[in-house]
Amino acid sequence: MTIWNLGSINVDHVYQVPEFVAPGETLTAKAYAWGLGGKGLNQTVAALRSDGKVHHMGAIGRGDTVTRQALVEMGIKGAWEADAATGHAMIQVNAAGENCIVLAPGANRALLEAEIERALEGAQAGDWLLLQNETSSGAFTVRLAKEKGLKVCYAAAPFEASSVAELMGQIDLLSVNEVELAQLEAAMSISGVARLVTLGSRGAYYEDAQGARTEVEAFSVTPVDTTGAGDTFLGAFLAKLDAGQSIEKCLTWASAAGAMQVTRPGAATVIPTASEIEDFLKEQAT
Repeated sequence: MTIWNLGSINVDHVYQVPEFVAPGETLTAKAYAWGLGGKGLNQTVAALRSDGKVHHMGAIGRGDTVTRQALVEMGIKGAWEADAATGHAMIQVNAAGENCIVLAPGANRALLEAEIERALEGAQAGDWLLLQNETSSGAFTVRLAKEKGLKVCYAAAPFEASSVAELMGQIDLLSVNEVELAQLEAAMSISGVARLVTLGSRGAYYEDAQGARTEVEAFSVTPVDTTGAGDTFLGAFLAKLDAGQSIEKCLTWASAAGAMQVTRPGAATVIPTASEIEDFLKEQAT
């Protein structure tokens, strides 16, 4: 089957800092890096590198040849062009590998429904639609996908209670971290919806619509940069779920992908490949 990802594409400006900048403070970064990210792109790359079949639906700024070439090198050729600048993120990474991020959505909020309709002409019943809260046209795309018989996986981040409420009755799998889950449960009932919940260093779990839970512990690694870890986890999980793997195997695979991701500085460009994940799992088993 195929994963159709209505996903953001961002240029990431990453600054290594001793601690996060305080109000009124100016800090000199220890290092700087340019790369590609965005929750949507990270998830697409993670799924592709876990041998998933993925069609990315997203936009960059018109004439942004640098970003387009970088996307092509990652195997993503169909980015649309929008009359807005390519989205970008300013990311601080502190000494503990934690991050704080400021987003400028740009082209991610300028997606056209006509382009989405054309893209989904090739979708088949049983495929997955994956989406987040970093793009426009989410509700439209979900309605269209459900009409075609697609399953919907929704990463409810950045958290927007109104967006979640609008989509809740149409979601087949809700993907959140524990902070986002707490925000959701404070705002509305999400009972009866399957969920994939990441718990950072404590692991993750999948809970089906009837409440049956499968848990996995996190692999022990030394984090360097947590940017994109949750996205990597979800993309890897969904690729294996779409391939028919058991929930337990999907969780273990995704946990390994996420663990490897946090040991590397950067986002989409450093997401581990299937062969790297296989080697990591073999090492962990010895």
